[in-house]
Amino acid sequence: MSFLLSLMLFTGSEDYSLIIEVENDPHDAAEQIETYYPQIDILAVYDTIFNGVAIKTDQRNLKKLERRSFIKKSYPVQTYQTQTVTSNINESIPFLIPDDLPYSGKGVKVGVIDTGIDYSHPDLQKNYQGGYDLVDLDDDPMETKVEDGLPTNHGSHVAGIIAADGEMQGVAPDAELYAYRALGPGGTGSSIQVMAAIEQAVKDEMDIINLSLGNSINGPDWPTSVAVNRAVEQGVSVVIANGNTGPELWTVGSPATADHVISVGASTPELQQPYLYDRFQDKTIELAPMQGSAEWELEKDLKVTTNQKQLKHHDRILVVKRSDVPFAKLALEAERQGATALLIANKEPGFFQGAVEAEVSIPVAAISQEDGEWLEKNQGYLQIKQNSVSDTITDFSSRGPVTVNWAIKPEIVAPGANILSTVPGGYQALSGTSMASPHVAGVLALIKEAHPDWTPAQLKAAVLTTAKPLPDYLPLEQGAGKINPRAAIETATLLDHSLLSFGKKTEQSEQTTETITVYNVSNQTQQYAFHLPKQKQAIRFQLPKSFTLEPNESKQINIKATIRQTGKPEPINQGYLFLNDQPLPYMYVSNNADIPQAMGLELDIIPFEDSYQYQLYLVEAANKVTIDLYDPVTFAFVTTAAEVKDAPQGVLEGEINQTELLEHAYIANVTVETTTGQTYQYQASWGE
Repeated sequence: MSFLLSLMLFTGSEDYSLIIEVENDPHDAAEQIETYYPQIDILAVYDTIFNGVAIKTDQRNLKKLERRSFIKKSYPVQTYQTQTVTSNINESIPFLIPDDLPYSGKGVKVGVIDTGIDYSHPDLQKNYQGGYDLVDLDDDPMETKVEDGLPTNHGSHVAGIIAADGEMQGVAPDAELYAYRALGPGGTGSSIQVMAAIEQAVKDEMDIINLSLGNSINGPDWPTSVAVNRAVEQGVSVVIANGNTGPELWTVGSPATADHVISVGASTPELQQPYLYDRFQDKTIELAPMQGSAEWELEKDLKVTTNQKQLKHHDRILVVKRSDVPFAKLALEAERQGATALLIANKEPGFFQGAVEAEVSIPVAAISQEDGEWLEKNQGYLQIKQNSVSDTITDFSSRGPVTVNWAIKPEIVAPGANILSTVPGGYQALSGTSMASPHVAGVLALIKEAHPDWTPAQLKAAVLTTAKPLPDYLPLEQGAGKINPRAAIETATLLDHSLLSFGKKTEQSEQTTETITVYNVSNQTQQYAFHLPKQKQAIRFQLPKSFTLEPNESKQINIKATIRQTGKPEPINQGYLFLNDQPLPYMYVSNNADIPQAMGLELDIIPFEDSYQYQLYLVEAANKVTIDLYDPVTFAFVTTAAEVKDAPQGVLEGEINQTELLEHAYIANVTVETTTGQTYQYQASWGE
């Protein structure tokens, strides 16, 4: 049997780690490996959410393992990172739950798969019940401390939002907290650790799992997406941050792409958002303050400059372009030279989020590429102003849809901007969908206490059925809308499969049907009627007449739509239907949509050959895929590294025999020629 194993080189070691899917019992496979290959370390055995084994060894032993017949398939080992960018949770939670509820999450077990938890924190000590460290493989899932590497605080922040019980109160202050440390120093970890953490949490019988982490693969069939779906099938509710690479569409990443989980986007609580204003030209500069820097509380107008020599005059805001230089280094250098504040302009359209991992006393913020270019030409004085905002969708919150199955993501939103919560040694404000996700996990704990017999599907239906769509936002920005805890607990109705994805449409005219199930979970008869939206020429609905359900009765409802694509159709058509007051987001992708065709280019050593393999994810089958390499300085064409004809959908792998191409850094331009004759391109880094 010949096969390629995707692997990740451990820093400072010649050992490799990889995940192998096996044909039969993974424990038998692990026993064979331990018996016949004692120098191969078994990192994890997956028998609950995946059928496989994670191993670590050197290239010589991997060549020996090639002879074994039980290996079915292997997967790339992805790197996962925390999803982050001031609102105290004592403020954001009342904003979400304005009235006292008779539930506090008592008796509900919530697993936090993250960087660990500082269980010594006075606000977390009471509710922490244990867990496991999948990085160091012990029973001490403490956050990374400074003596052990780049320190972390993300998991403690997430845990505080869910169930802090001290000076700060989380959403569910009586819930039981369990920590599964899957992300090590600096907040990064491999898919081996993430999948092992999911497996352990399921075996420990968690009621709810929160994952505020992700990668860039927008596909529903990546291994971690499969794993979290299987966790839900085992009876565990899984809540996942949608990602922080918005506001563009198609930016949601695995495992938030999974079908059965609850994917969460970030909205704003009531907060003061700083911005800069040029009153002479009536120009507003939006800011994305970087976590870890000082607050934007400057009292007087400041002059903008892109010239560092002008910083000697003081009272200057320095504007620099984003580069490969770490934000902390840029901030420290600006502070040293006398800047009062620092703006970092994006190197591509749109916003980005960042953090300053250093002690700096000046405010630092990200701005868009467009605003950076404007400031470069207009270096005048700017006012620092504050804008009161609430119930908006943050720019950084990733948008859907999911490729391949065209699902609507996120499915719901919750506060995720400038949330002050627990961290080792105190409290800190962080932003990101990482902060939105634990708000939802905490709400699920409240609902689970109120309805202990409800399944993960019923819990998910409760929050989606009762969500409130925010005005002026579409389904791919907010899903069903902002979570509504009291309504979810007290709901009389559950809608199953209430996010209506009509898929990708290629014909000029098509009729399509989606089926939902309506449950009357009250003890009274309920009447239901659809509210017909304003009819569009592109999509017309044929909705059922009003109907009645007796207590505990359910009914399947077919929602039919006729879709016509004439002229130049909208790339994505989306909106809301309503059954009584319950939102039913709908969406379809037209033949005019600019769908990303490939993503996630990686290079890995092939353990049995003196060569490398590349891996990327193809959304659809392609006539041809080409990887061309360019000089990163001159942008001159160097060579074609790979060309594949008739490429199938999914993970595309290929061998690179020209090892000299890995000795230098290049820009890789990936060109996909689709089966319909279109061309799609994207760029990625290549080599050292």
